[in-house]
Amino acid sequence: MGIKKILSVVLFFLLPWAALAQTTEVGVNVGASGYMGDLNTSNPFDFSGAAFGAYVKKNLNPYWGVGIYYEHGRVKANDATSSDASFRSRNLNFTTPLNELSLQVDFNFLDYFAGGGTKNFTPYIFTGVGGVLFNPKATYQNQEYELRYYHTEGVNYKNYAMSIPYGVGMKYRISDHLGLFTQMGYRTAFTDYLDDVGDKYPVVSVYGKVDAAHPQEINLSDPSQLLHTHNPGGQRGDYNKHDTYFFLHVGISYTFLSDKCYAF
Repeated sequence: MGIKKILSVVLFFLLPWAALAQTTEVGVNVGASGYMGDLNTSNPFDFSGAAFGAYVKKNLNPYWGVGIYYEHGRVKANDATSSDASFRSRNLNFTTPLNELSLQVDFNFLDYFAGGGTKNFTPYIFTGVGGVLFNPKATYQNQEYELRYYHTEGVNYKNYAMSIPYGVGMKYRISDHLGLFTQMGYRTAFTDYLDDVGDKYPVVSVYGKVDAAHPQEINLSDPSQLLHTHNPGGQRGDYNKHDTYFFLHVGISYTFLSDKCYAF
């Protein structure tokens, strides 16, 4: 599904909600995306691609809000550039787009609202539930392979998964309608194959296509450039069964206000 189609679907759901125009908030953001998984096991701030998003949210009161969020990002990793010698020996790489749609709840620690409240800023936390589309690809000898179709571990996995978003941020009110925000959010994905790596080397290795432009046979299951090969059935990835991806965002929001916002 292309970006234009995805945005059309998002707008189809967002615009009717925004038309309620009472305490409805819409926003856009830009930033960076990253991932932790079998090719990055330890760095929770390893940003590898650009990201952007949009949302529509209903502010229930100055503290609580609930909304629909769309996020797009791109993440990648390459064993060849790792500081870990065993990773360099393994020699895997991948890149994938991430398209996420989620329902999120956020909580402001202070009495904050773009059209009212006693504070012009607040830290906040959020969580929710969503789904993510992904499609890992690898490049060897300038040839790109759509890895999901090669079953490099003998596993036929889907290109979508449930995700759990959570994170922290800061909001700042610049007018009755406008606000600025920054946010760091992580997602636990209920898949181990964002990077096409999840378990063990297959019993029968999987090879990419060979043609005149790419005469050398590439073992997509084990593209190690060393003379030895890994044992079939040996561990290929780490032992964590859920990959993680994350976004760092800055953005701007606009709140539609009715004549009566919060009456307590």
